[in-house]
Order: sequence, then structure tokens, then C-alpha cells
Amino acid sequence: MSKLSDRIVNLAESQTLAMTKKSRELQAAGKDIINLSIGEPDFDTPDFVKEAAKKAIDENYTHYTPVAGYLELRKAISEKFKRDNGLTYTADQVVVSTGAKQSIANVILSLVNPGEEVIVPIPYWVSYIETIKLAEGIPVTLPTNIDTNFKISAEQLRKAITPKTKMLVFSTPCNPSGSVYTKEELKALAEVIVSFPDLYVISDEIYEHINFGGKHESLAQFDFVYDRVITVNGVSKGFAMTGWRIGFIGAPKWISDACEKMQGQFTSGTSSISQMAALAAMKASPEVTVEMCKEFRKRRDLVLAQLSEIPGIKTNIPQGAFYIFINIESYFGKGFEKYSIRNSNDLSMYLLEVGNVALVSGDAFGDDNCIRFSYATSEVKLVEAVKRVKEALLKLK
Repeated sequence: MSKLSDRIVNLAESQTLAMTKKSRELQAAGKDIINLSIGEPDFDTPDFVKEAAKKAIDENYTHYTPVAGYLELRKAISEKFKRDNGLTYTADQVVVSTGAKQSIANVILSLVNPGEEVIVPIPYWVSYIETIKLAEGIPVTLPTNIDTNFKISAEQLRKAITPKTKMLVFSTPCNPSGSVYTKEELKALAEVIVSFPDLYVISDEIYEHINFGGKHESLAQFDFVYDRVITVNGVSKGFAMTGWRIGFIGAPKWISDACEKMQGQFTSGTSSISQMAALAAMKASPEVTVEMCKEFRKRRDLVLAQLSEIPGIKTNIPQGAFYIFINIESYFGKGFEKYSIRNSNDLSMYLLEVGNVALVSGDAFGDDNCIRFSYATSEVKLVEAVKRVKEALLKLK
């Protein structure tokens, strides 16, 4: 009999982190692995952010911080929401957490009761489903595909809502598909949401600054659903600050108060040094993120061109983030030597062990017909990675 709790036994390991761990183990053993499994920019944190952190240390920002974050930082985030997104969140509607992952967990644990349903479009970020389960909620997934650019429709959302529905969780730009909802698409969703007064929405916008189609659009911009939307963002992706662990929410005050209460029992306030670094990022012009976004777009185009030469796979053209969600179902039923490909997990392990490329299987994101390819690395590595993937796939018969 297990001495562990049912909660931890039933909790799935993050497959993105698991694949990253496995690839690092193989690298440590001397294998030449190209790791495209982790969602992390390969750029370094901007110098002006690092200088702010050094200054904070010299000025002795080394003590416990307020649970919701330094007031100066929350004011800067409030100003960022207004400047970049046209959203009005006062400082007391902002809660700073140890990454957007904790922000999302705070919201779900604060709002979802056992047995309540949470709608999640497929493909979804790996931690949404497991966090809902931790809250004893019931995930209700909505399928999408390449033909719909991996986006749900307003009618699809309406049909999924039941008397038990408490929340919708989605991301734009999306991890893993790179899909970006337009203003018109978000408005259509908002017009459905407003019809259900007990429905709340987590709008995960952590990839805001990696958007190839122009201006980022936030769901909370529509006044008639503003009080039902929790906007999640952070500095990890747009400012290449993954290791600093800073995420935040803007939310109705009763929700931000609940998240502060929840966080007070789990971690309290996040790192003082990281907060002062994030303050510099929030005060900076969004223009500082433009060059990195241009580089990601260039890489996307390069990888799409290379992938188009591989028979049997399908891709759309992602409009944001730094992923391509590749349909690989034509390879199911094929094999090579000891390998038999029945699903996306089989294929990802095959590509790791035979092709020496670490990708993440689509079943981690709810779509077993696909596999996630991250292009957050150098062009040289990307060209080599696609070459290896092609050679490995052509061996399957």
C-alpha cells in the first residue's frame, strides 16, 4: 500500500519537464541531444534588468516581501496593463507570484470547488489540467485542429457550458500551438461568457510579446466581461527571465484578495531581487522586446520551410509564441527495428533515441495526433534538428 497521498499519486508529472530532464540525462551521458522540449527563450535577460537586480542587492532588498508583491512593482504592472493592453487594474488588483504557473494555480484553487467544471480548449498547456484536478474540479476539454488554427469557436464554447461550469482557461498566444485569437474572435467568446453570470475566465497571456500578427489583444478589454476575467502574465517569455520566476495577475479585487490569501499560505511573497528586476522590465518600453520577437518569427519561417520537405506531416502557420504543433498521425502504425509507432509518445521517444532530438508528445497537451517543436534555439541547431527528424522519420516503414 502506498504511503503517498492519493493526491500526489494521481498527479501526472509535467511531460515537458520530464522530457527536458531525460534529454539532460542523455547529454550528461555524452549523447549529442538537441533539446527542443522546453519553453524557454535562448536569449539572455537584458542588461538593464540585470543591473536593476544588482542594484537591489546593493540597496539591501534582501528581506521578506509583501505577499502580493512590492507596491512599487504592482503599481508598475498596473501602468503596464493600461499602457500595453488598455486594461484598468489598480495596484490592489494585482498579485505578483513565483511565475505565471503559481498565478494560475492561485486562481484555480481560489475559485473552483470540487465537482465544478472547467472548460479547457485542446491543445492546452500541460499544467492546466492537473491544477484543475488538484482543486477537485472536472476538466472539460474542447477539441480543435489545424483546420481551425487550433482555436475554439464561440458556438463551441456555448455548447460546452453546463450548470456545473465555473471557469474557462485558455491562452493567447497559445502554448503549444502558437495560435493567437483576434479581437473579433475574443469578442465573440466574450459575448457567450456574458450570458453565463457564474462563469469566470483565466486568460493566460504570458506570450504577449511574442506575437507575429501585430497588436496583442486581451479578453478583459471588453467592459461587459471585465469583471469575470483574470488576466495572467509575467516576464519569463517576453523578457527572457524564466529563471527569475515572476508572474502576475490582474483581477477583480475580491479575486486578487483570495489569491493573496492562498499565496500567503503556500509561498508568501516572491523573491525580492526578482521583483526589483521585474520592476525594471515593467517600466521599460515594450519596444525592447521587438528584436527578440523578430528573431523568433525568422526562426519560425525557417523551420516551417524545412519541415515542409518532410513527407507525411502537417503544420499550420503559428502567429505567436515559439512553437509549432506538428500533426504526425500519418506515421502511426509504422516502425523501425525495435521501435513501433502507435502514438505521439512513441514517436517522441523514437525521435529522442534515434534522432537525438527532444520534442514533446502531443498527448501532454491533449492532442495525441501532434508533437510540439520549440524553435527557441539557434538557427544552426534548428536546421540540424529538422535534418535529424527527417532522417529518423524516413526510416519508419
